[in-house]
Amino acid sequence: MSNLPYHEKTDRDNILHLRQLLQELPKFCSQYFRGIEPRTSSRTRIAYAYDLKIFFEFLLNEHPNFHQNTIKEIQLEELDELHVSDIEEYMEYLKYRFNEKNQEIINKERGIMRKISSLKSFYNYYFRLEKLKTNPPALVQMPKIHDKEIIRLDIDEVAMLLDEVEQGENLTAKQKAFHAKTKTRDLALLTLLLGTGIRVSECVGLNIHDIDFKNGGIRIHRKGGKEVTIYFGTEVEQALLDYLDERNKIIPETGHEDALFLSLQNKRLAVRSIENLVKKYAKIVTPLKPITPHKLRSTYGTNLYRETGDIYLVADVLGHSDVNTTKKHYAAMEDDRRRSARNAVRLREDL
Repeated sequence: MSNLPYHEKTDRDNILHLRQLLQELPKFCSQYFRGIEPRTSSRTRIAYAYDLKIFFEFLLNEHPNFHQNTIKEIQLEELDELHVSDIEEYMEYLKYRFNEKNQEIINKERGIMRKISSLKSFYNYYFRLEKLKTNPPALVQMPKIHDKEIIRLDIDEVAMLLDEVEQGENLTAKQKAFHAKTKTRDLALLTLLLGTGIRVSECVGLNIHDIDFKNGGIRIHRKGGKEVTIYFGTEVEQALLDYLDERNKIIPETGHEDALFLSLQNKRLAVRSIENLVKKYAKIVTPLKPITPHKLRSTYGTNLYRETGDIYLVADVLGHSDVNTTKKHYAAMEDDRRRSARNAVRLREDL
């Protein structure tokens, strides 16, 4: 099992996790998750399971018609008793609630919308099978989403970030002690993220043999398991070569022999570790910008669009299945380009 590729091992672990979650849900949920399996990732199904558990907890705690002692005792036909007003009450419940540890959970518009989307998928499945006669979530109006400011690094901030990774001048004394051991790895990792726009999960899954220096590309596994090659420039190539000189001298832990990026424990670097790594350096360079690996991805997309003006190329490289997703993120730049076109076409020669 330890020889499975990273993305397959992750998928296997997610499936096992989902089986554990299903032990806490009503029995009829198993059929739903089998039904959506061909169209969804294992990670998505886990998110749906958590969302459904919250919904069932709401029914037990807040709805007068549900008097069962446990979630597992809820019957599918009982869901036909719910109305649109019940779903709207659930949306209100989601804004502020307390979890099992009595910790306050606050959901904003996007969090509420995601949980209602999970519920819509659930109801749609059984409504289509005619096992539910009603479908109140389909009639609910989704919350209005307020667009967030798109945060990315400016050109000079990118250079400052990489300089900080390389030199570590502004790190704390404790951070500097580790910096000497990790700076080559950190520089290769951040240069790769900034130079290719890959997702942090795609970066974590990289193996040494996924790098093709002859053609200047890396093989990654996109969402849904699709395998693609993303190409990199000379700066990324040099940073990777420098790191591989060190990486080849390291003896990895068993099961992590193929991993490209290793932790100080000689294990495959985790997503959370990369998130912390990016945060550590970024808050020195841009303390007012909450920079994450996803913001580095936005930075790459911005730079690529600025250089090429090709929104479809940006969408393809970033792995967006819908170009409208890409346009939404770079709408301001689209407007600037349209504005610049106003005098590009001359109708008459100057007299």
